[in-house]
Amino acid sequence: MNRREFLVTSSAAAGLLAFPGFASAAAKTIDLYSGSDANIVDFWNNIVRPAFEKAHPEAAVKITDAGDNTGLRAIADRALAALKTNTDPQADIFEHFDPRLPAGGIDANLWVKFTAENIEGFGNVNPLSVDSPYSLPYRGSQVLLAYDKTKLDPKDAPKTWEALVAWIKANPGQFIYNRPDKGGSGGNFVRRAIHEANGRDPEKFKIDNFTADYAQQTLTPAWAILNDIAPSLYEKGAYTAGNTQSIQLLAQGVVTMTPVWSDQILQAISQGVLPETTGLVQLGDLALCGGFSRMTVFTNGANKDEALKLAAFLLTKEMQEAIITEIGGFPGISWDHISDELRQKYADVIPKTIPTFPSGDWESTINDGWYRNVAPGISRT
Repeated sequence: MNRREFLVTSSAAAGLLAFPGFASAAAKTIDLYSGSDANIVDFWNNIVRPAFEKAHPEAAVKITDAGDNTGLRAIADRALAALKTNTDPQADIFEHFDPRLPAGGIDANLWVKFTAENIEGFGNVNPLSVDSPYSLPYRGSQVLLAYDKTKLDPKDAPKTWEALVAWIKANPGQFIYNRPDKGGSGGNFVRRAIHEANGRDPEKFKIDNFTADYAQQTLTPAWAILNDIAPSLYEKGAYTAGNTQSIQLLAQGVVTMTPVWSDQILQAISQGVLPETTGLVQLGDLALCGGFSRMTVFTNGANKDEALKLAAFLLTKEMQEAIITEIGGFPGISWDHISDELRQKYADVIPKTIPTFPSGDWESTINDGWYRNVAPGISRT
């Protein structure tokens, strides 16, 4: 189940952009493509676009949903081909993309290199969010622990993996996570166990260091950790079928604590799906995994300069605080540049680290290994 399926979207508003004369008064129209979920496309349409066009009446933004990363890859391939023929790629900016794709793109100078000279506010970017000089982070999300403050005093909420395991065992039936192949909150809880079993060192796992033997060596002790807590989980070893189901069990008071995505849980609280008595905490010894969405700008886009203005606009305090309040995301800039009110409100979830975990062969091997070694009695269907 998609981690944002429960969100209410506003696709009708997005449809306004289909009318060809919508931005005809603007001198230049920025072609932006997104491969994110519908609520993110709506955020750009309903919040970012009107604010940017008000601040920059000389420009307009056309937002197109590319469907997914595959759709963006096709556009990027087209842009690389256009670069070689000095033609218009008919694209200016991606809302979220990895500039390492397509292969050879960086070497061919397909992507703008972001610096303080071409992006106002560049110095405010959170160092934890930086991945490449060719991508500009603007929002993030991370897996947290959500809990019922009427049952668990915030001062007693576990803040280390050891304390979490101790709490789970001391409160049998009150913790649950979803199957790792059914949602990232449970998947990243499993990955946190893998990190714990390997010296809390995320650097031991890279997309290009996977081998079957290395996976066997590093994953086997994690299965032992997860098997150790299994009898203390909800119904002595039950697992939900998705992120949303975990939140539902918490909302119903069936469990006291569960891993959740930061953006999804903040939205659920703000929309009343969960009460204000919902507490959030992050592990301080090593946080659960997360990641950032990063913009990329084409060097050969017809409206490159305007696209850079748009990218910089996303780093303004107004937009960064809207990311927190409107979609429950983490800001791409350091929290020091966010208002005191918001910083204090989310003090317990401000990440000191944002570990990541590679996909590729690691993902399928983790999922297969979990079913085989931790939950052999559960069907994958």
